[in-house]
Amino acid sequence: MSEAEDAGRTLGVVEAILAVQNQCPHAHVREHARQALEAVQEGGADALREQAFLVLATLAGWRGPRADQVKRSLEQFLASPGGA
Repeated sequence: MSEAEDAGRTLGVVEAILAVQNQCPHAHVREHARQALEAVQEGGADALREQAFLVLATLAGWRGPRADQVKRSLEQFLASPGGA
């Protein structure tokens, strides 16, 4: 899959949060994503919506194709019924 094709793909919510943790240039946002993944690990599926919302809220300063892909993926997850 080319980089352009991958940028258009919708990520799963955990995949999107992992992308933030591993690729966002802002250390405080990466740390928040790490904490969100820990909360999901402890709280399971019940924690996904809240953590996806909180991570999305921290992404205002991240720019570029990968950032757009992550934001779009989290927004779609949150807009779906039940967040699934």
